[in-house]
Amino acid sequence: MKGIILSGGHGTRLRPLTHTGPKQLIPIANKPVICYAIDDLRNAGITDIGIILGTNMPEKIKEALGDGSDFGVNITYIMQGEPKGLAHAAKTACDFVKDEPFVMYLGDNILKAGIEELVDGFEDSKYSARILLQPVEDPRQFGVAELNDNQEVVNLVEKPKEPKSNLALVGIYLFTKEIFNAIDNIKPSWRDELEITDAIQRLIDTDHDVDSFVVEGWWKDTGKPEDVLDANQLILETINSSIEGVVEDDVKIKGRVVIGKDTIIKSGSVIRGPAVIGSNCIIEGYVGPYTAIGDNTKIIDSEIDSSIVMGEAIIHCEDKIVDSLIGLNAQITTGENKYPKGRSFVIGENSVVKL
Repeated sequence: MKGIILSGGHGTRLRPLTHTGPKQLIPIANKPVICYAIDDLRNAGITDIGIILGTNMPEKIKEALGDGSDFGVNITYIMQGEPKGLAHAAKTACDFVKDEPFVMYLGDNILKAGIEELVDGFEDSKYSARILLQPVEDPRQFGVAELNDNQEVVNLVEKPKEPKSNLALVGIYLFTKEIFNAIDNIKPSWRDELEITDAIQRLIDTDHDVDSFVVEGWWKDTGKPEDVLDANQLILETINSSIEGVVEDDVKIKGRVVIGKDTIIKSGSVIRGPAVIGSNCIIEGYVGPYTAIGDNTKIIDSEIDSSIVMGEAIIHCEDKIVDSLIGLNAQITTGENKYPKGRSFVIGENSVVKL
């Protein structure tokens, strides 16, 4: 069995962060989100992986992942070009997949439980597709599945205005080669995209068996800033403490905290976990729970809570920073003006904010 990971799309809901790189490289707990998909595939025994590249700086994906050897997998890069829908992306992998069954994993999704149980037995089954489902509060934002009394999939609709169920499709699918013929026989949707839901519906309509798997535990599609921060919180809940850097006297550390090599936690600082601080950082101030700070960052006389700092940043700010996404090489400093505390930011790479 092979795996394909989709890393195209423009990430418009995550701008300005995605003006300077693909959304799949945004770090969750200091680890690019696409790496969680690679881990899931590898842990399920799938090591031959195709990465579908889009037009938003695909070279950065290649630079980050290389040939896959650092992750224990073999990576082949497949160019999709302009994103024309998930089914179009799947079709670009036809030559890579050949006749083997495969997992299609959206590269901005994170699944707590992994996919081992999902993959188990699929190769030897009668099914042409297997989909993951999870109940959601507002299914209008997702592809939605309708099941019959026997829990068989009978209908799929992409982002319906009037959903017939609350079961959303999680961005992970299993297919046999039959999916490619189905894709060849669908037309673009009202969004002018080839929808994977239409392709799966085509399988159903042509008497192919499709089964479903309801996901237990959490699943996150990290398409919006609030989703990225939620995923960061969920991952940080699972960490174990590890301190490799230097912790000076009179530092208070509470909860589970990871501190990387060559990082210095200055005297008088307070670190409350769960939190992750990368390598070669200088921290002087307060780092609150659910915060991930990337490598080579300086936090000086500042307070930050429930946020992601992607790295190479300088934060020297009198105001407390909360619920923020801060891009690479960004700076937040205090100027002459004084404003109320408790500010939130989503700022891209190389930004400078003076308060």
